[in-house]
Amino acid sequence: MSDQTIRLIAAGVLLLHGLGHGGALAALAWIRLRPGTPTGSWHAARSWLVTSLPADTATTIASAFWVVSLVGFVIAAMSFWGVVIPGSVWRPLAVASALVSATGIVMFFGTWPMFNTLAALGVNVAVLVAVLWLRWPPEAALGG
Repeated sequence: MSDQTIRLIAAGVLLLHGLGHGGALAALAWIRLRPGTPTGSWHAARSWLVTSLPADTATTIASAFWVVSLVGFVIAAMSFWGVVIPGSVWRPLAVASALVSATGIVMFFGTWPMFNTLAALGVNVAVLVAVLWLRWPPEAALGG
C-alpha cells in the first residue's frame, strides 16, 4: 500500500469518526426538539453511571462529549493530512479525542443503538492502539 493511500485512509477514518459524533449530536437535538417522534433505536441521553442526572443535564453533558470529540477528530484529520495546522498535532489530538469519545460512550452506554456504540468504541480503541502502542503510522509514511 502506498504512503499516499495510508495517509488518505487514516485521515478519512479520523474525519468520518469525528463527523459521526455530529450524528449523535443531531439525534440528541432531534429527541429534545421533537419528543415522542420515532427515532429508531436512539434514546434521550441517560447515564447508567449517574442515574440521578436530570434529562436536560444528561443531554448537555453528552452533547459536550460529542462536540469535543467531533472537533478534536476533525482537527486531528486535518493535521494528519497537513491542512491548516501542523502535522505534529494530530497524534495528541487523536488520542485525546478517542479518550473523550470512549468516556462519553461508556458513561452513556445503552442509550444509543448497539451497532453505533460498538463501532465508535472500536474506532476509539483502534486509534489508541495504533497511535500509543504501535506508534503507527511510522514517520516515514507521513513524509516526515
